[in-house]
Amino acid sequence: MLHIVLEKPGQFSVADRPEPVATAGSALVRVHRIGICGTDLHAFAGKQPFFSYPRVLGHELGVEVLDPGDSPNGLKAGDRCSVEPYLNCGHCIACRRGKPNCCSAIQVMGVHVDGGMRPLLRVPAHKLHKSDKLDYEQLALVETLGIGAHAVERATLTKDDFVLVIGAGPIGLSVIQFAKVSGARLAVMDVSESRLEFCRRQLGVEFTVKGGAGASEELRRIGDGDLPTCVIDATGNPQSMMGTFDLPAHGGRIVFVGLFQGDVTFNDPNFHRRELTVMGSRNSLPATFREVIRLVESGQVDTRPWITHRFQLADIPAVFPTKIAGNPEVLKAMIEVPPI
Repeated sequence: MLHIVLEKPGQFSVADRPEPVATAGSALVRVHRIGICGTDLHAFAGKQPFFSYPRVLGHELGVEVLDPGDSPNGLKAGDRCSVEPYLNCGHCIACRRGKPNCCSAIQVMGVHVDGGMRPLLRVPAHKLHKSDKLDYEQLALVETLGIGAHAVERATLTKDDFVLVIGAGPIGLSVIQFAKVSGARLAVMDVSESRLEFCRRQLGVEFTVKGGAGASEELRRIGDGDLPTCVIDATGNPQSMMGTFDLPAHGGRIVFVGLFQGDVTFNDPNFHRRELTVMGSRNSLPATFREVIRLVESGQVDTRPWITHRFQLADIPAVFPTKIAGNPEVLKAMIEVPPI
C-alpha cells in the first residue's frame, strides 16, 4: 500500500507497506482527505519541534470507517469521521486532570508516530469523531479548528474583551473563527496585506492592523484608547512572539498557540508592571472536537473559503517542494486520496 514518507528535511519518498488491520480497541479507516498545515511545512523545512525522521505526515484527516472493531462509541462501517490525532497515555498527571492534549508521553500522529498520508489507517476508536452532515474536507479541517478553539478556551474570552489575533495563517484563521463566536471585539494583525484582505472579505473581520511601526497606536484607536485585554499569537515567529509583551493592556493576557525552536524572552519590569498572564496552548481536547463539529454543522463556522489548493496523494513528493512549501498563495492545501 502507498505511503508518502518524509525521509529527511526537504525529501519525500514513496514506500509500499502492508495494509493495516483493525485490532482490539482500534478501527480501520479509509483516508479520504488530508489537510496540510504549518506542522507539515515546518517538518519539511527541518524546523518542527518534537519531530523525528523518517515520518509519514498527515494529522488533519477526514476518514471513512471500514471496520469499527469493538468500538465503544457506536461507530459502524461507512461513518464519516474526523480523527483526533493525539495519542495520550491516560495515566500521567495531565491525563488524570483532564488535559490529555498535553499528556507527558503524548504521541501525535504525523509527528511522533506515522500519520495519514496513506489510503488506510488504524486508529484508536475513541479518537474518531463522527458527523452525519459534514463532508470529508470539512472533517479534515476539524483538527485545525480545534487548535484555534482550544486557544480561545485558554484565553477565556467574553464579549467584554478586546482580543488581538496575530498571524492570519491557517491556525490564526481558526483562532479568528472562535474569537468571533465569543462576541469579543476582534482585531487581526499580519504583515501580509493579502491575508488581512482575506480576513475582511471572507471572515467579516472589521478591524485589521498591518504589523510594524504604528501598530500600537492603531490598536488604541480600535480599543477606544485601550490596548487589547488579550493577545493570541499564532505566528510561531520569535520576533512576533516576543513583541506581544508590549501589546496587551495592563492586567491583560497572552496566549501562544504558535511555537518555534528557541527561547522566548521579555523585559521583566514591563511584564510585572502590566501584571500579564502568559499561557501556552497545545493541541485540543476531545470535547473541543465535538464542539467544533457542532459549530460547523450549524453553520456558525465555515472553512470552505480557506481551501486554496488541492492535490492528489501520489503527487505529493513532486508538488510539495514546488507548489506548497514557500508558496505565499497557499492558504490551506488539501490532499485527495483515491480508493486503493
